[in-house]
Amino acid sequence: MPLQGVCWFLCCRQGFSLLGREYGEKEEEESLELRNKEDLTPNGRSPAEVTVSQPTLTANGTNGHTVSEVSEMKSLIIGKNTMGLEDEPELLVKGWLLRDVRGNWIKQRRYWFALSQDSLDYYSGPEKGARRLGTLVLTSLCSVIWPDKQTYNETGHWSITVYGRKHCYRLYSKHFNEAVHWACAIQKIIDTKAPVETPTQLLIRDIEENKFNPEVVEHIYQHNPILKYTQGPLYAPLLAFPYGSLEHTYHSGKGYGSVREEAVKLFNCLQQLESAREPVPIIQGVLQTCLDLRPLRDEIYCQLVKQNSYTPAPYTAAHLRYWQLLTCMSCTFRPGPIVLKYLRFHLKRIQSQSPESEMDNYASFISEALEKTKCRECVPSWEEIQMLMSRQEMLCTVHYPGPLSCQLYISSHTTANEVVRMMQEKLGLQESKNTFSLYEQNALWEQPVAGGALIADILTSLSTKESESNSKWKLCFKLYCLLDADSISVDSIEYLFLYEQCHEMVVRGQLPACDEDLQALASLRLQCLMGDFSTHAPCPPLDELFPGHLLEAQVVMSLSAPRAMPPCPVAGQDCPTAQLFPTGLLAGTLWSHTAVAAHKQKVEQDMRLRSRLKEEAAAVMGSILERWKGLAGYSCRDSMAAYLTIARQWSGFGCTLYEVDFYISSTGSFSQKLWLGVAATSVSLYRQGEAEALESFPYGQICSYGVSDSNTFKITAGDRDLLFETTKLTEIMQLMNAYFSAIRRQRGKDADITTTESTEVGFHRLASTHAHTLLPSHPV
Repeated sequence: MPLQGVCWFLCCRQGFSLLGREYGEKEEEESLELRNKEDLTPNGRSPAEVTVSQPTLTANGTNGHTVSEVSEMKSLIIGKNTMGLEDEPELLVKGWLLRDVRGNWIKQRRYWFALSQDSLDYYSGPEKGARRLGTLVLTSLCSVIWPDKQTYNETGHWSITVYGRKHCYRLYSKHFNEAVHWACAIQKIIDTKAPVETPTQLLIRDIEENKFNPEVVEHIYQHNPILKYTQGPLYAPLLAFPYGSLEHTYHSGKGYGSVREEAVKLFNCLQQLESAREPVPIIQGVLQTCLDLRPLRDEIYCQLVKQNSYTPAPYTAAHLRYWQLLTCMSCTFRPGPIVLKYLRFHLKRIQSQSPESEMDNYASFISEALEKTKCRECVPSWEEIQMLMSRQEMLCTVHYPGPLSCQLYISSHTTANEVVRMMQEKLGLQESKNTFSLYEQNALWEQPVAGGALIADILTSLSTKESESNSKWKLCFKLYCLLDADSISVDSIEYLFLYEQCHEMVVRGQLPACDEDLQALASLRLQCLMGDFSTHAPCPPLDELFPGHLLEAQVVMSLSAPRAMPPCPVAGQDCPTAQLFPTGLLAGTLWSHTAVAAHKQKVEQDMRLRSRLKEEAAAVMGSILERWKGLAGYSCRDSMAAYLTIARQWSGFGCTLYEVDFYISSTGSFSQKLWLGVAATSVSLYRQGEAEALESFPYGQICSYGVSDSNTFKITAGDRDLLFETTKLTEIMQLMNAYFSAIRRQRGKDADITTTESTEVGFHRLASTHAHTLLPSHPV
């Protein structure tokens, strides 16, 4: 037992001596040192003048080491020897830092770090002759993660992370300025380094330089297997990517590793295509990764070109999977300039080597797609991928007012504007003075689609919304800018558009009218849909004929009318009843009894409200049916004309209403819960449910308009600034742009219009020589 105690004492003494040696006791040595440029470069060479040799190529093209790699290996070997600190020239920064040490009971250990123009080294101490324990060679691919508050809260230290090819240093300092100083110094060194290129990048450049010399190109392919098909795995990316983790810069919630790791994983996914029974899930996964991680797009293009070059069995179905994925990539992402040239050269080479083949057909399709491709917002759907694999167009169903729809063939590049033109031609609306748009729509909500949006993306997003919300979504073709309602012929399909969209406004409660007019409109709707009254005719529900929320508001108002309060049974003072009960032991019991009574009262109020709603709805429906009976003999066209005649009585007929939560003017007036009406000639403000406009601003008086912050729309009319708080910022902006653009086209006065730029983001500031032709700087 005494022997064990002595051993324990000796171990503890040795441990404390080690701690003292590691952490040191001299405070004056814990300072940072930064030398001047004159001291750093006594030979007169600027730190930015760094000579970097190109990588060497080996037989298989994958195991060649760059000079930076070799120097890093050499530095690691030297670090194990007895090279001292005095042998290191040109030190930029040096000082004590803590570093994570794995596999040791001490999580963080203190070392003396020294930053030079080529590497970050750490030593056992600052004294001359101290042993170098490790080196991280700095190249253009290294990266630095700066200090963050979260790590400081967890550890009590400010952390910086330096990523190298083989090593990752997580360093800690108690002082924020010290940590930032190290991060800045390391980043400056990285920025001075010449770009590192992989063997593949060097060969791509060689091919581009010799593309008109087939013999040289063939020689390059034959002597560099890295450019050709392989069945083996890929151990490193074909392109150069920064070292480090993705968790600080990319989608951390999706479980991605570093870009380099994901590039190698994707090549394995590509190889699985050859044997996969169903390739679509793999293709979707690759496209999703490329959508999330933008740097990988060029890498996948290079990997696909590699797997399509010198394939042992090029005409088999397994090999054509690579072409099918390349087709999907070309319709989803556009490669960078260098890779795009390389890809086009590859496609032409395949077409010349294998004319009239399936590969030739895919190469031709991909070449055409690359001319049109824009960056997609969504990964192609299952249906779209299947169509692309067979190089076919897909069908798109577009609905329009009434229970009508038509199907159009679209490609991955078809935009909303192109579909609008196709629908106008199909329905004979090319000569209409009004403009049309596509809308995303369900039973409760709709939103216009931007003209440049890709229809394939819209269809994918609609299917996603359906799966998430369990509601039916559809793509609708509707009137957008009503510029001339009087010129619409009663016999045209455009008249049906006007009638159906007017009825949508009525049902949503956006047509100010009295109850009698609303009931008359509902009866005319029934006559148009069902014909003459019949007891056997199935009648639509009331909420499809009459604004339901208006009915509910009337019932709630009648039930919430003030009633006479009973006198206080305890005292006649004006004090609140709650003050008559003392707090203490009985307070909880009294509160519980009060809560139960309040809940019971609420249940009774809800039952009374539902009962009154049923009674009121039955009364309104009965009145509508009586009016319907009096419309016997009205045709569908007559009913529509009578319906629109009543609707036109409102002075704001034809405008689009947007709910405004708050409005304030520079003159001091403000209001809540308004409607902002955007029409062909002006912008108006209405109280919800009222027919008369509070204010109206003709377009000739508007100097500028736009989004001033995340939920505020601003209009400057003359010397007044009008601010509107609303969630419909983008829609209001697009519609005003569309109206101004239509006015410009109709007036044909482009030569008279001058525009000035605004420093406010999202604003259209207008200036003109003629006050009555003030127009925005650009159309939708």
